[in-house]
Amino acid sequence: MALVSVALGVGSGLLATAFRLTLLSADGIRTQWIVAAKGRPLVGFVLVVGLVATAAMIAAWLVRRFAPTAGGSGIPQVEAALAGGPLPQTAAVVPVKFIGGVLAIGGGLALGREGPSVQMGAQLGLWLGKWFRMDISDCRALLAAGGGAGLATAFNAPIAGAVFVLEELVRRFDPRTALAALGASAGAIAAARWFLGQAPDFALSAISFPSPGTGFLFFGLGLVAGVAGVLYNRGLLVGLRLADACHRVPVELRAAFIGGLVGAVAWLAPDWVGGGDPLTQRALSGQQALTVLPVLFVVRFVLSLGSYCAGTPGGLFAPLLVLGAQLGLLYSAVGQWLLPSVTTPSSAFAVVGMAALFVAVVRAPATGIILVTELTGNVTLLLPILAACFGAMLIPLLSGDRPIYDSLRERVLRVAPGTDTGVEPDHSRTIAQEVQRHRCR
Repeated sequence: MALVSVALGVGSGLLATAFRLTLLSADGIRTQWIVAAKGRPLVGFVLVVGLVATAAMIAAWLVRRFAPTAGGSGIPQVEAALAGGPLPQTAAVVPVKFIGGVLAIGGGLALGREGPSVQMGAQLGLWLGKWFRMDISDCRALLAAGGGAGLATAFNAPIAGAVFVLEELVRRFDPRTALAALGASAGAIAAARWFLGQAPDFALSAISFPSPGTGFLFFGLGLVAGVAGVLYNRGLLVGLRLADACHRVPVELRAAFIGGLVGAVAWLAPDWVGGGDPLTQRALSGQQALTVLPVLFVVRFVLSLGSYCAGTPGGLFAPLLVLGAQLGLLYSAVGQWLLPSVTTPSSAFAVVGMAALFVAVVRAPATGIILVTELTGNVTLLLPILAACFGAMLIPLLSGDRPIYDSLRERVLRVAPGTDTGVEPDHSRTIAQEVQRHRCR
């Protein structure tokens, strides 16, 4: 298990790195095309909208035609398999997730690279388990460990990848699973950093330790993030129900419609679409104009919900980090207006906002805290993040709101066969059946 987990990490790391670098190139090409199209406004607008719509349509077609389990984030599908649902068997998941993710996210949909990276890594883990004829428990451990390795590579955050496996995917501490998760995350980062470098994903200026008297401000930010998280979760589920209600409309046309709307936004503001890493960096660097920040936050909020409902590959983490950083900036601006004596830099609130909104939506506080710490390379804000995450957990629990991946996992398990986010029972066996066979082959 130790040797296989490290090999799994290296494979997952290389695969997720290739996906990440391809997305980076696609983002650059999209921006160049939009800038070039500005020279002929009418024709250029139609061309940009049409290209984004076509990219989303092809991504949705690939999912429907070749791998229905590749739609959406991929994390709910992995959780469903670990919770007793069908084990993913179709070999098309990885290429569809890779190509469809590049088309959708590279085309401009507000989706994250981590979802496809998690599902591709998990699929690789299952393949290795079958190759080495491991029993079902070890296959499940490798499935989870591969997903954690994908997350570690997506954000250059090895500890968060390992913790994500134990806190979110399997939701228990099992020494064998922990061994696989640690080995896979270590192997993934060892391979990925040859291409991605050692530096954290986001550059952040040094921030001194906040004074103890500002703790209530960060707790307040957590409460605000908790409200935003509840609205995000419920808005996403409403959007998915509306998409299901339009089942008579081909999923390709629904994706094309959403892609066309994203294309219109991309024409007006090219840097407002896509995964959103430049927006997060701008918020952390204090370079985001406050005059447009409220509009930008609302647009990105709606784009994130709509993009996920398109049925294409793409995750939620990266869009949540964008929204969290922007929410922290908005909160800081209001706080400085109400309390001019507060000298805490706005970048501190942006960092804390990233963790707080993530925790409010996903309800995985350890993963959120460690992920943001590794993303920014900052350790001076651990106590403010802790206070904010406490508030971010409190509001959803009081309101009865469920973690988003719990709801999405149940949706994966109950959705009808053959739909864009469902599971194909004809190509799968249940966990119970696999236990009887003793091998996950």
